[in-house]
Amino acid sequence: MKKMISTGLICLFFGFGIQQSSAQSYNNALGLGIDLGDGQTLVGPQFKHFFDSDNAVNAQVLFGDNITTIGVDYSYNQKFAGTTLGWYVGVGPQLSFVDKKYAGSDNTYVAIRPAVGLEYKIPTVPLGFHFDWKPWWNLTNESDFEAGRFSIGFKYTLN
Repeated sequence: MKKMISTGLICLFFGFGIQQSSAQSYNNALGLGIDLGDGQTLVGPQFKHFFDSDNAVNAQVLFGDNITTIGVDYSYNQKFAGTTLGWYVGVGPQLSFVDKKYAGSDNTYVAIRPAVGLEYKIPTVPLGFHFDWKPWWNLTNESDFEAGRFSIGFKYTLN
């Protein structure tokens, strides 16, 4: 009888733990984004907002040597069952403003940034981080495509 009760309690706590873990989520997050790879490394603040459990928008302002970049990305997000680890795919426009001395005469660049990545929310504290592949497709000023770009982010999550 004791063994049955113990087994039942263990199952109950285990089931509750999984429910708590998969229910861990957030509506907003504020953090630091780092965009790196081929070319300059850019660093700056990010803000992520979930419209519902799957759809989110991420806005960032990134700074580097002689460049300021503003971008907004839409992402479709899904969690792996029973965890706070999830995957996402997304895309968004980006404007880069480059110092004229560095870029020549035309100093505004328009780009499209697709993204595929992983995001992990630490269940016991309001912290999370992400890593993604985020190529840079420049549409203006001698259009080019940089496949070797990645993004890392650290965020404080808010409910």
